[in-house]
Amino acid sequence: MPSLKRITPRPFRLPLRGALRWGKASELAALEHVLLEVELSDGSIGRAEIPPRPTIYGETLGTVLAALEYLSPQLLGLEVEDTTAIQRVLNSFPNNLTTKAGLDIALWEAWAHSEGQTLWQVFEPHQPKVQVSYILGIADETEMLADAAAAYEAGVRVLKVKVGRDLQGDLFRIAALKERFPDMALYADANETLSPEEAPAYLQKWAGAGLLYVEEPLPIAEILARKRLRQAAILPLIADDSAFTLRDLWREIQLETYDILNLKPARTGYTQTLEMLALNRAEGKKAMVGSQALSSFGAYQTALMAFQEGVSEPCELAFHLKAEGGFCTFPPLKEGWLYWEDLAQCRFDPQAFERYALNT
Repeated sequence: MPSLKRITPRPFRLPLRGALRWGKASELAALEHVLLEVELSDGSIGRAEIPPRPTIYGETLGTVLAALEYLSPQLLGLEVEDTTAIQRVLNSFPNNLTTKAGLDIALWEAWAHSEGQTLWQVFEPHQPKVQVSYILGIADETEMLADAAAAYEAGVRVLKVKVGRDLQGDLFRIAALKERFPDMALYADANETLSPEEAPAYLQKWAGAGLLYVEEPLPIAEILARKRLRQAAILPLIADDSAFTLRDLWREIQLETYDILNLKPARTGYTQTLEMLALNRAEGKKAMVGSQALSSFGAYQTALMAFQEGVSEPCELAFHLKAEGGFCTFPPLKEGWLYWEDLAQCRFDPQAFERYALNT
């Protein structure tokens, strides 16, 4: 079996058309990510996109590079099919979620190439198409409507709206979106901004405004409050920050705190994502897949998980529409849907990538 020969991180910067704002004060103005490349002893190459998020995971470009420097000596020489040994190395290194996820995805792709296949051929779909959502950040009305219009023109029919900083402002923006795009479905992401005391009233207002569901309205530490809020059945609750890992998910399942799981392969890799999806499915829960604000290349690798059994809700596979450029051609959406057959043509473009690569 081929073994892991080389691990190479390549930082890059991809400008955005406009900043994404969320939570109490977070803002993302450009994708400053890492393209991770692994090579096997037979020459097979695998790649993945690592998105450092200092305010979410505590990872920066510097910590990603340091983590890879620490992990590389333990991984080099391992056979790519020795998943037990590989996962033992990754699991013995706490935190550093997107770094480990990138390694896992890149190794999956390298293994696929060593078998003469692509990832698209490895992951057979459970359904032929998935509905796609677009993340709409906190902004003034003009900027928000322009962003939504661009997404609508690109084929998006579901919006994930960042909320929680101001209830009246939220309701105003939701009403403006409903009026401008009557056939667009909306749901909310509150990013842990509410208190247990105010959350029920907020959710009542959001439900009345026509939102489908809400993601993480309460701080993660408020576990029992989340359970009570779910029992109130005001709006279905999406678990995201509360279920970073398989261990987190098991806790939330036992406490019955959520209705829908938002899986993000960019923080759990393929191996753990599939395990979490299987557990979620066994519990009869719904699921969606999130892209973690990735380029079109990361969106493609994420999209492969959106077609797996158990994914039932709109998936966040359109963030790349905010980017000014890219290095992978993502297929067009068709009236809100992404089709499996269209993903077959997605390829990493090395020449295009060089335009965004940074010298380190």
